Amino acid sequence: MTPQKIRILDRWLGFPVCAFLSLLECVRSCFSRRNPPLPRRLVFVKLIEMGSTVLAAPAFAEAVARVGRDNVFFLLFGRNRPIADAMDMLPADNIIEIDDTSLPRFVLTLAGAMRRLRRERVDTAIDLEGLTRASAVITWLTGARRRVGYHNYTAEGPYRGRLFNVELNYNFQRHVAASFIAMTRAAFSESGERPLLKESVPEGPWPLPRFVAAPGEGEALIEKMERRAGMPVGRPVMILNPNCSDLLPLRRWPDERFIELGQRILRDYSRSTVVISGASDEREAGERIAHAIDPDARRCFSLAGRTTFREFLVLLSLADVLVSNDSGPCHFAALTDVAVVALFGPETAQLYGPLGIRVRALSAGLACSPCVNMLNHRFSPCRNNRCMQALSVDTVYDALHELTALRR
Repeated sequence: MTPQKIRILDRWLGFPVCAFLSLLECVRSCFSRRNPPLPRRLVFVKLIEMGSTVLAAPAFAEAVARVGRDNVFFLLFGRNRPIADAMDMLPADNIIEIDDTSLPRFVLTLAGAMRRLRRERVDTAIDLEGLTRASAVITWLTGARRRVGYHNYTAEGPYRGRLFNVELNYNFQRHVAASFIAMTRAAFSESGERPLLKESVPEGPWPLPRFVAAPGEGEALIEKMERRAGMPVGRPVMILNPNCSDLLPLRRWPDERFIELGQRILRDYSRSTVVISGASDEREAGERIAHAIDPDARRCFSLAGRTTFREFLVLLSLADVLVSNDSGPCHFAALTDVAVVALFGPETAQLYGPLGIRVRALSAGLACSPCVNMLNHRFSPCRNNRCMQALSVDTVYDALHELTALRR
């Protein structure tokens, strides 16, 4: 299903469903006044965005420390499973998939996932999706007695009913990773105060899982790169990621800027290798950008659509610097030692900045930016991303040059 279709379903179907289930919950609460027990087996609901799964890693670690690895489950769309497997924080069997490729498949696999969670006697469900109605409904359907999520209280925003019994107020001034930790700690709180959480949460840095390539994976990828280039791979290795997915195309830095940046890297770093990355649907665009940077395809080539997800993680672990739009690769990089230049515009690094140590998050700081958030389902009226166009090649190159010098 496309992001637009998901938004339409969330708005027109989600509202009445939330209202109906809230009425059921009100009736049910009249016959069950005991406070729900503290978590023993819990599930995180985070359906979309692989990059956000990395941001949830500190919350996963918090839960694992409290109830044990075998008692934590993760519900997500199947297409996002590779990052959960790569993080290796939970048993593989505890990662439960929903197929969102079509509405019938979604309904069937959702029903199967709910049966599985009830069979596992999951008592706590934590909705990490924010303010979507669909995730609130799914969290309620898990059957968990303790349900954690955001509530609007006196603020305007998407109506989600009263499907949570542990309610937090969404904080637009706290990094998402810290908010995820707050939700996890709230799940274990016995306080009846509202809104939770009535304690401070550190703003990082947080320990993250590390991706370690298996023996031979690095050598195999280098061989693949050398076949593409027709020559040995030079250093430093710079990855340029023009991809930002269809979820939020406003995040895209202009392709001509990536081309100019790549040409400047090849000119100033005489032994460098520039790799263009991207998803399978970016393969043609990646080839075009790589050809514009280096027509001979010897020192710059595209691997967009030519690697598995795991191979891309291996590439990150081999590279020196990644320059990327605000998208998944910025966050995947936090699992490795690669330095990151992250380009922000429609969203803000204050909330969604990569968690890695060697990160430069750049933004032009226009008055209209950021223009997408939880309240507008990340759909902006903007059709001309001046916030991204205002980031100059000089600004990005200076950040890249600084990070490259620090790695030497």
